[in-house]
Amino acid sequence: MFTLMAVHAHPDDEVMGTGGVFAHYAAQGVRTVLVTCTNGEQGDGPDGVKPGEPGHDDEAVAKVRLAELRESAAHLGISDVELLGYRDSGMDGWDGNRHERAFANVPVDEAAERVAELMRKYQPQVVLTYDENGGYGHPDHIQAHRVAARAVELSGVPAKFYYTATPRSWMKDMYDGMVAAGMETEGWDEYESWTTPDEEISAILDTSAYVEHKIKAISAHGSQGDSAFFLGLPPETQRLMFSGEAFTLVKSTVPAYDGVEDDLFRGLR
Repeated sequence: MFTLMAVHAHPDDEVMGTGGVFAHYAAQGVRTVLVTCTNGEQGDGPDGVKPGEPGHDDEAVAKVRLAELRESAAHLGISDVELLGYRDSGMDGWDGNRHERAFANVPVDEAAERVAELMRKYQPQVVLTYDENGGYGHPDHIQAHRVAARAVELSGVPAKFYYTATPRSWMKDMYDGMVAAGMETEGWDEYESWTTPDEEISAILDTSAYVEHKIKAISAHGSQGDSAFFLGLPPETQRLMFSGEAFTLVKSTVPAYDGVEDDLFRGLR
């Protein structure tokens, strides 16, 4: 059986960079495994209440977010969801970073051995996670990268190991669309600092057939402000953003492919 595994930090992270991949391969009969490292305690509470503000209850937020995760996984056809249950560390600089049980403070080998055991259990040929910067610098994303990379080493299971990536040209097109629509773009104009030059992209999967799956999965995470932002994009910008997912290949036991892959299982089938 072909199996794909993605290691993510929080409930809702499974959608943006890998939601189309999950749906695409699930439709092909590939077993799809999601490993979510934290319970999302540092997410938004009711009415967008942030951690530390009155009305924010970590346990209640985690309960809501894990329920949302189960709904999202169903929309994406994810066959197996594995929860590591670590505490959400919060954004860089938040008080949650200092919590002794925060995921970012867990010894890498401790968490990596748990993920390695899941790799031994499911035997994924392909594993996905974030790059060294966690995509955009979130402490839990960076830790998920470290843990997944170490788990690949410890288990020796995956034949191919990829980092999720956003091609720079894609983000420029999205940014231009936001400007044209008169949307707020503060922070987005710095996209060159966290996107990947197009020439460094190893694989691009056409996920245009699964745009609606991704939109439903994002909608499932309705408690979070990020979901509202993406759902508020103009339809044409949504389609542009959700119609493809890109990756950089960092480890492979199969012969190198001369070009940009359109199948993460290329060389394995």
